[in-house]
Amino acid sequence: MRFIKMHGIGNDYVYVNGFEQTIDDPSALAIRVADRHFGIGGDGLILAMPPEPGPNGAGAHVRMRMFNADGSESEMCGNGIRCVCKLAHDHNVTPGITAANPMRIQTGNGILTLSYTLDAQGKVDQVTVNMGRPILNLPDIPVDESHIDEALAGASYVSMGNPHVVIYHDDVASLDLEKIGPAIENHPAFPRRINAHWVQVVSPDEVIMRTWERGSGITLACGTGACAVCVAGVLQQKTNRKLLAHLPGGDLQLEWREADNNSDPQAGEVYMTGPATETFTGEWPEA
Repeated sequence: MRFIKMHGIGNDYVYVNGFEQTIDDPSALAIRVADRHFGIGGDGLILAMPPEPGPNGAGAHVRMRMFNADGSESEMCGNGIRCVCKLAHDHNVTPGITAANPMRIQTGNGILTLSYTLDAQGKVDQVTVNMGRPILNLPDIPVDESHIDEALAGASYVSMGNPHVVIYHDDVASLDLEKIGPAIENHPAFPRRINAHWVQVVSPDEVIMRTWERGSGITLACGTGACAVCVAGVLQQKTNRKLLAHLPGGDLQLEWREADNNSDPQAGEVYMTGPATETFTGEWPEA
């Protein structure tokens, strides 16, 4: 199996060009390749594939499937989708797709639109993703309100197609995520587990965040999580709609835009901008 190792500010995955190769059991493969001692190493496995036929894939150029390091499939990955755009463009999966800017990518959260800039070598550099509208209704995230307790005091809950909890703290560097991360991920308030983020407000325009990702553990970055942090900051009146998020692997620019001609301040779409980086390619001896 040919693979491409890529990352979005340190959130690294093993990528497979599904236009050329078929993976029979991606969940099992994700567990093997993501192992940082006996595999390739990464936060999981992402497939860039032709869109599904029918209404789910209608109008899309590429389909993304994302598997965590534990083999579970997730709906979305904000850093991963930027790299799928780079793979589709830079590796010329098919001429019509390579030239597409904006590019439309099918995910478990519907079809998202991405625009990108190129570096001096003509490769994708920075990518802006329209991440869509946040989901704030607790049952739809999903969050079981009856189980919210002291451990979740003051938290915000946001879905960007996948579930997130945002917790504010004065010094996120001091937190023992290895201890508290699994407890929050598997808290009974979250029937499908959750991605957890601890956020330190620097100013209304800037935050520092750390992440424990559902199915992967501590990661250097989470794009959908950064979007959730942007939304939570506005809802809690801690930060502005345009936000610079510092993650352990690098920075992301977020904006929760207000919807045109809509008086509902929660109706707008979230935009995320950040880099996509290819590190190496290789051959895995099994598929």
